Amino acid sequence: MKFAKIVFWGAGAFGVLALAPLYFVFDRVGRQDPPPITHPQFYYGFAGVGLAWQFAFFIIASDPARFRPMIIPSLLEKASYVGALVALYLQGRISPVQAATGAPDALLAVLFVTALVKTRAHPANR
Repeated sequence: MKFAKIVFWGAGAFGVLALAPLYFVFDRVGRQDPPPITHPQFYYGFAGVGLAWQFAFFIIASDPARFRPMIIPSLLEKASYVGALVALYLQGRISPVQAATGAPDALLAVLFVTALVKTRAHPANR
């Protein structure tokens, strides 16, 4: 149980630190990695949805046994991003450096699976 709490508190904290700054660097993204973003609604939509999930991680961390079913969509959230990066890389649409941005999410996906398995054995789930 302690493992799952640590994993989800850590995931939430990391995510907030990584995603919140996106609200302040919109123009810089297009300058550093052209072309400029032409659909800001998708950019800010991604930032908002991503940030919302970080708060879901904090809720899961508060009581992993109670919120165990939410670990599954949490895992899908991580796996969908990593899967998209792998597909884009295999299609030659992103560079290896861009694909590597999924490494933290891949690690978190593994940790989420481990947390899911470890919380199954907890007596509160029976």
